[in-house]
Amino acid sequence: MKITELLDIKSIALNVNVKSKEETIDCLVDLMDASGKISDKEAYKKGILAREELSTTGIGDGIAIPHAQVAAVKKPGLAAITIKDGVDYESLDGSLVHLAFMIAAPEDGGNLHLQALAKLSTLLMNEDFRKALINASTAAEFLNIINEEEAKKDAESTPKENGTYRVLAVTACPTGIAHTFMAAENLTKAGKEMGYLLKAETNGADGAKNVLTAQEIAMADGIIIAADKKVEMSRFDGKPVLSVSVTQGIQKPEELINKIINHEVPVYHHDGSVNIEETSSEGIGRAIYKHLMNGVSHMLPFVIGGGILIALAFLFDDYSIDPSNFGKNTPLAAYLKTIGEQAFGMMLPVLAGYVAMSIADRPGLAVGFIGGIVAKMGCTFANPAGGDVNSGFLGALLAGFIGGYLVLALKKLFSKLPKALEGIKPILIYPVLGILLVAVITTLINPFVGAINTALNNFLNSMGGTSKILLGMIVAGMQSTDMGGPINKASYVFATSQLAEGNFEIMAAVMAGGMIPPLAIALSTTLFKNRWTKEEKNSGLVNYVMGLAFISEGAIPFAAKDPLRVIPSCIIGSAIAGGLSMLFGCTLRAPHGGIFVLPTIGNPLMYALAIVLGAVAGCLVLSILKKPLKENN
Repeated sequence: MKITELLDIKSIALNVNVKSKEETIDCLVDLMDASGKISDKEAYKKGILAREELSTTGIGDGIAIPHAQVAAVKKPGLAAITIKDGVDYESLDGSLVHLAFMIAAPEDGGNLHLQALAKLSTLLMNEDFRKALINASTAAEFLNIINEEEAKKDAESTPKENGTYRVLAVTACPTGIAHTFMAAENLTKAGKEMGYLLKAETNGADGAKNVLTAQEIAMADGIIIAADKKVEMSRFDGKPVLSVSVTQGIQKPEELINKIINHEVPVYHHDGSVNIEETSSEGIGRAIYKHLMNGVSHMLPFVIGGGILIALAFLFDDYSIDPSNFGKNTPLAAYLKTIGEQAFGMMLPVLAGYVAMSIADRPGLAVGFIGGIVAKMGCTFANPAGGDVNSGFLGALLAGFIGGYLVLALKKLFSKLPKALEGIKPILIYPVLGILLVAVITTLINPFVGAINTALNNFLNSMGGTSKILLGMIVAGMQSTDMGGPINKASYVFATSQLAEGNFEIMAAVMAGGMIPPLAIALSTTLFKNRWTKEEKNSGLVNYVMGLAFISEGAIPFAAKDPLRVIPSCIIGSAIAGGLSMLFGCTLRAPHGGIFVLPTIGNPLMYALAIVLGAVAGCLVLSILKKPLKENN
């Protein structure tokens, strides 16, 4: 979505005369109301002020971006003002604000406000662009400046469609939020600098964008698959394909492009069932990681949606009516909790189903799904109806892998059937035999997995005091080790698995830890400017957004340049935040969202404090380790 689609002339005021932060917010709220984007001005302003209480949205360099996602917003919108003399907005860097944008996002508007906020932050890194906006004489000119800058940015990131791409790329990460687009940007940029036109398809959270065409694939020298989950591969049959992790797409774009150009990549052959993992040289460990991440990426929407609805049920319920039925005492709370529980309950079957599908393609989906249900039910041969054991997340995960490889075995077993009988395999043989076999095997292992799961839960529940804090420090610190890589994801998957068991404290600690790397770096670039180049300081502004949204990957460019200082500093900050979260007894039912799901967090004020203290600690350690630049640009 373009910024100018959210901003119109009615919501722009130039050279306004405001004397305080409160007046600035009032002016912007009035403009938003005048544009017809909100239904209740006071309710919307209340949301803006609630966001400001968490931390100022004066992000530095004379910019403020207040925002709220509340029910009072009818449709997404922007308001903007310029203040030539500047106003004290309590900005992070202490500077006066000369340019302010206000974002309004509907309560059910997904991550639209984050997208707009990220896009604005990126454009506003350009000092000339900021000055042009501040000096605009009319609202129409203001809009035109934004439109031209946005078009220029889009043109830079998208190569011209002339059919002469030598290298193509597909990028994908489990969550489809940050790594996906960072890898695409770095590959495209590196290709341009090396003189090779490169087009990158992104398989993000909202689907595939910039999709590669058949003609482009046919004419390209080769394709780079920088992905940590399964992507559609049949279209690349007969072409050189280099399959790597999405992190390598971010960190080693020139090396990957050179391998394609120098014809150092094997030709990929797709037989209709074999995945890229089996035909590449990545190894068993890498293949298993991809299958796991494919399951996790499809599971997350159910966990996030269900978890937030359950949390809202408790938020809107009246505990005094019946403490034993808290969460379902009022009709609204009961409805929200029921729907939330149903969505949340889908996490294990969906995890198992998509792990199996990643391994065996579409025939594996139903088999894995049923395996996940059998694991969730805790079926045993003594009690087929279930309920005797709790194999939980671990059982569903095993069921997914078992189901996937069972289907591969069935494909091989029945590969010699006459061609006339080919049609019955996907609709009869694979589902019937696959579902029966995965159910039997999962039922067989349920008691053993249940015992392991119960022992783990008992151990975690028995932890207290120092042990609990130490666990929080470890899982949170893991978030900063490789920032979106396998160690980071291992910590995240462990926390997500504990949601299914009703342990919400670990997820809170992990999310706090994942927010710290970009926040610590952003604070350091703001408070210790002499340690950073001009480009790094500009990038630091975007990291405020990334950190608040729980996108730890914003720290990757900084970590890649200076890993010996950045990574240890971030680990320390994350560990402190995670340990404090555990100490304060904070809980979290939604495994994503960052500060934007704060109302659904247990003990939210202390959770915010844990994040602030962790970010400050990481910032201070990093700023002490980094020496002032001799020539600060």
